[in-house]
Amino acid sequence: MKKEGHPDYQDVLFVDSSTGTKFVCGSTLKPKETETFEGKEYPIYRVPISSASHPFFTGSKQFIDTEGRVDKFRKRYAKKKEEGEKEQAKQEEKKVPAKKTAAKTAKKAPVKKTQAKKAAKK
Repeated sequence: MKKEGHPDYQDVLFVDSSTGTKFVCGSTLKPKETETFEGKEYPIYRVPISSASHPFFTGSKQFIDTEGRVDKFRKRYAKKKEEGEKEQAKQEEKKVPAKKTAAKTAKKAPVKKTQAKKAAKK
């Protein structure tokens, strides 16, 4: 293995800039700033967010809406389901009178045809 092929691996002090939490982790980063932590001097690298400040790891809901996405979806789906049921009820109401009128017109239709035939013969 070539000696110059890989960057130097060293312990680096990571500092969460939002909470100030510090932790040491091995890295190939080469920051210029240094700081003493637990009696030893480390190069320091500042991170904007870490497990100490991320909402997923902390359990806080600071970035989540008051209503979750699932709740919004269920409400929207429930409204559409109700609207669909109302439309089906209206269509069923319309079908019932339509059957009665169809039965009435079926009785009248043969009479009109026979009357039309009689009128055509005369």
